[in-house]
Amino acid sequence: MKFKEKYIQILLVIITFVMTIFRFLLNEIGRVSPDSIRFMRFSKVLPVIDNTITPLGYPSSIHFFTWFGFDEFWSSKIVGITSYLFIIFFAWRKNFFFRESVIVCSLISFVSIFSATLSESFILPFILMLFYVAHQIISEKLLKWKAFFYLTIVLIFLYNIRYSALFLIGGTGLYGLIFFRKKYASTFILSSLAAFAFVVLYKFLFIDYFNENYVQQSLEIGLKPTSILVSELFQGLATSFNPFLHMANPGGGKINFVIYGIGILNVLLIVFLFIKNKLSPTEKYMIIIGISGIVCTFFVQYFYWIDPLDYRLLSPFSFPIWLVYFKKVFETFRIKTYSVAALSLLSGIVFMWLSKGNYLENRKEIKRYLHSENLQNEKLLFYIQDMEDLDKVQIAELVSSVNSNISFTSKACDTLKKTTLTAHKVLQKIKIDKNKYQ
Repeated sequence: MKFKEKYIQILLVIITFVMTIFRFLLNEIGRVSPDSIRFMRFSKVLPVIDNTITPLGYPSSIHFFTWFGFDEFWSSKIVGITSYLFIIFFAWRKNFFFRESVIVCSLISFVSIFSATLSESFILPFILMLFYVAHQIISEKLLKWKAFFYLTIVLIFLYNIRYSALFLIGGTGLYGLIFFRKKYASTFILSSLAAFAFVVLYKFLFIDYFNENYVQQSLEIGLKPTSILVSELFQGLATSFNPFLHMANPGGGKINFVIYGIGILNVLLIVFLFIKNKLSPTEKYMIIIGISGIVCTFFVQYFYWIDPLDYRLLSPFSFPIWLVYFKKVFETFRIKTYSVAALSLLSGIVFMWLSKGNYLENRKEIKRYLHSENLQNEKLLFYIQDMEDLDKVQIAELVSSVNSNISFTSKACDTLKKTTLTAHKVLQKIKIDKNKYQ
């Protein structure tokens, strides 16, 4: 059994690795987004601080690989693939949720995350490290000041990758408060307080230094009504916990009933298994982190603008829930549990084939265009009136994968500059291959 399982795991890791690469190569824009543009531009200009909307961690990791001759786009893909491989290696080396990590990372939603130029891919391995450190503390293998030090350092590092790690800090403190009678409770509480103190200092010493109006500019009450937020939460949970399809059809249709239906049924199964089966203290910590993170992400939308909740935004918090879930499934179905990963990869292959584009061909076209206009090394602007106009935004995203020093502008007067691009200007001289889905 163990011999057979070993080869199943190796096969899944290899297929997931290959699919991660094809996931962005078979996407017409290489799995980048407006957020990706900001990350790559930030990395391009380091050590100059381009903005404070995102922490330094992810742009710095991209910048690191540019030292080896890669541009920001390819560096971001190396970060994503390296993050995946690190999760597998760390889980195997520490014998900590290894089987579960192999399956979770093989789900098409996580393949899509590791293939995208987004900070979620970079934060996931460190979230796994957080759970391992917590496990060491709970099992009393890390004690006193060492326990406090390691847990605090991991929490602070997570915050330097994504600001939403504030919810991980809060969840850690919440766990300590719930189990305040345990010996290790004080470590979780004190570490969360120390990490929160860092967040306060970060705000005053870093964010305010470069943009003292950041908080005032970012906070806005009543961005969306509750009816819309609840609907988006439902859709986000349904797609995040659907192991086979992680996106709904934006045009609607009966297929969405299937997608949401599978996701919600899986959520109900997760709840059932967690109630039926006894959870270890470490598993309870992971579940508290996951649930509190999802709840906080939902409520933060009332005064801080973020994209509608989906598998990407919820991935740092769905990740621990998936791990515990598959551990419980393994207890009943054992080696058959790997079939979920196999089916997810199979559905991912079908999805990728149906929606296939050709990033390398489009990159060649954009590269040729920028060279012909002598814009390959210039600081660019891209004019767009409405960020919801995805067809035009995608042109900017594609350009950013070749020249990452590009920003959006909505000022019509900027279009008079040679270094300001528009979708019309670009499409007049090149033709790009498009697909139906992101």
